[in-house]
Amino acid sequence: MAFWPSPFLFTQIKKILHQFPFLILYKSPDLNKSTYRLLQPFIVLHIIIVIGIAGYMIIEKSTFLDALFMTTISITTVGYGEVIPLSDAGRLFTIFLLITSWGTFAFVITRITQFVISGEINKYFKTRRLMKDIKNLQNHVILCGYGRNGHQAARILKAHGVPFIVIEKDEQLMQKIEAEGEKVLHLEGDSTDDDLLRMAGIERARALITTLPLDAQNVFIVLSARALNQNLRIISRASEASSVSKLKKAGADNVIMPDFVGGTHMATLVSKPDIVEFIDFLSGEEGESIHMESVNYKELPDEIKNKSLREVMLWNKTGVNCIGIKDPDGKFQINPPEDTLIVSGMKVITLGTLQQIAEMKKNLK
Repeated sequence: MAFWPSPFLFTQIKKILHQFPFLILYKSPDLNKSTYRLLQPFIVLHIIIVIGIAGYMIIEKSTFLDALFMTTISITTVGYGEVIPLSDAGRLFTIFLLITSWGTFAFVITRITQFVISGEINKYFKTRRLMKDIKNLQNHVILCGYGRNGHQAARILKAHGVPFIVIEKDEQLMQKIEAEGEKVLHLEGDSTDDDLLRMAGIERARALITTLPLDAQNVFIVLSARALNQNLRIISRASEASSVSKLKKAGADNVIMPDFVGGTHMATLVSKPDIVEFIDFLSGEEGESIHMESVNYKELPDEIKNKSLREVMLWNKTGVNCIGIKDPDGKFQINPPEDTLIVSGMKVITLGTLQQIAEMKKNLK
C-alpha cells in the first residue's frame, strides 16, 4: 500500500491550505476563547473538507475540482454518481470520510444550536463591537469602579464630553445600569488586572480614576497603572488619611477623600455659599456651556511663546479670559498681571464658553 507517500502528502496539504486561509485562524494570537469556541465547529468542518480533498488527490490522483466534488457529495450524503473511478483504497477512504463527516455534522449542528439557545452568539458580537469601540478611544479616561463616586465621576465626564471607559467587576450592577437605559462603555472584571487595563487602552489614556472602597486595591491599581503608562494622570480615592501618602508614593497625582471633601464643601456653603455654588455650576452638569481649560506652554504657537500674558490672551481674540496661571514649580497665581511672561513649564488657566474654548484650541493647533 504505497499510495500514501509522506513528502508528497505534506506538499499537497500545504497547497490546499493556501486555498483555505480560514483554517489557520486558530493560530492567530488575536483570537480569544469566545471567538475560538464560535469558530471551532466550522474549523472542524473545513478540516474534514481539506482531508477529503487531499485524500482523493493523493489516492486517486484526481484534479482539485474532482476531489472537491467527491468530498462534497460524500460528506453531504447527496449520493450523486462518482466522477472518478475509485480503487479499493479510494473506497476505504470514502467509507472513512462518510463516517467521520456524519459525526462532524452532528457536532457542528449541536454546537451552533447551543450558541443560539445560550445567547453566546449575541454576546460574541457584542464583545466584538465593544473591542472596536475601545480601539477607537484616544486620550480617554479609565474609571475603575462604578459605585456612588464612580457613577458621579462618569456623569461629570459625560457632561463635559470627555470619553471614558468603566472597569467594574460587579456584572449585576452593570446589567442594572443597562436595564435603566444608561449606555456606558465598560469592561467587566477586576481593575487590578494588568491585562484588563491594557484592554481598556491604558497606553492611550489621558487619566485614570480609581474609586474602589478599599485603599489597598486602589494602591495596587495605582502601582499597575503607573508602570503601564508613565505619563498617565492618576486620581485615586482614599478612605483613610493614612493611605494618602501611600497612594502618592505609589504614583497617584491626586488623592481625594470623599468624606473630607464632602464635609469641607458643606461647611464652605455656610461661609461662602455663592462662591461654592458658582464653582459647582462651572464644574457640574449645569455648567456644560461654560468651561475652564488649562493651556500648556507647549501648546502655544511659537509666535507667542515667552511673550507677556497680554499678548497670549489677545492671540486671535477668542474672548477667553485668563483667571490664573500655574508656574513651573506647580504654584498657582490668581489674576496674574498682564505683563507676566509665559515661559516654559507654565500653564494658563482660562475661562470661557464652549464655543470660545473650541476657537482657542483651534487657534493653538
